[in-house]
Amino acid sequence: MQINSFYPVLMTNQITATRDFYTQHFGFQITFEADWYVSLKSADGRYELAFVAFDHETVVQAYQRPVQGLLLNMEVDNADSEYERLITKGGLPLRRELLTEDFGQRHFATSDPNGVLIDVIQIVPPSGEYAAMYSS
Repeated sequence: MQINSFYPVLMTNQITATRDFYTQHFGFQITFEADWYVSLKSADGRYELAFVAFDHETVVQAYQRPVQGLLLNMEVDNADSEYERLITKGGLPLRRELLTEDFGQRHFATSDPNGVLIDVIQIVPPSGEYAAMYSS
């Protein structure tokens, strides 16, 4: 199979709030917008994210419920500056304090209007025991 694109589509009952959250805080730009579906792309065009009304007819009826149990990882160059921008100045909810992990991440977590957990990650050198677990 040749995959030409791959991106998450969050099922929600908060289309507008979700759109505003990702455009305002993460710099996504709207590429398509209807009252039941919004498609976004990052400013550099490399990443996509979309939202659909969970009860829209295009969603398989047995799965028509808002998103839950989802974690989005967003890798950045500097977790400290993003913490300052998003948490300290931006007032987003803090779900995990900024910390450095032995497995090679400096990160913190916030969440979107749907309760989707967003882990903002800076890759850092792992400790010796974890370094051996990475493939080249």
